[in-house]
Amino acid sequence: MSEIVLLSDPRILELRVEECGEPLVDLREMGVFRIDMRLADPAGAFAHLRSSVASKLVAAQTLLPRELRFLVVEGYRPPVLQEQYFSESVEELRGLHPDWSAERLRCEAGRYISPPEVAPHVAGAAVDVTLCTDAGIELMMGTEVNATPTGPDGACYTASPDISQEARDNRRTLIGALTAVGLVNYPTEWWHWSYGDRYWAFVTGAPSAMYGASGGSGLNGTSVPAG
Repeated sequence: MSEIVLLSDPRILELRVEECGEPLVDLREMGVFRIDMRLADPAGAFAHLRSSVASKLVAAQTLLPRELRFLVVEGYRPPVLQEQYFSESVEELRGLHPDWSAERLRCEAGRYISPPEVAPHVAGAAVDVTLCTDAGIELMMGTEVNATPTGPDGACYTASPDISQEARDNRRTLIGALTAVGLVNYPTEWWHWSYGDRYWAFVTGAPSAMYGASGGSGLNGTSVPAG
């Protein structure tokens, strides 16, 4: 595999954000996608994305084979939840590797959970998504969505060789549709795609991110943090 740049890499945080103030939209109201409820929250935050990201996801779905649809698992994630996930990941690694420095712990935690200050989900810029049939049956992708990485050749890594040919073909379908509309993948997680955030800016060479800490219009028309 080629070198993977993690979300915890200092170069990601160094990128500036020119917040465009774009609102979050509810994917459930669009009637286009299947929405998975495994990470549903009472406020329905999980089913929201920035409007341009949602539009790109709609465009990507038109590129899928007619019998397939996107199954959306998670979009926007409240900052407090992102902080909780990241802190728990750091503490889990600390228990396994008590000799690691604080810097290394944060770096390795960023292999799976983004540091809150650069998190694409908190910006409403990222979506965790897989493929399903019209009947809602998930396709074989090699791992479950949100599987935990086990190393550079772990099956959750997008380019992992440790998956079946069927899963490899299905990933190729997912990748083709999403990259065609301008989304970028976080290579440790085949299911994680984003647009307009710092990681997207780094991968594409854009001069700045469009979505960041100042946030857009929130779930109830109010301002939400989007770091």
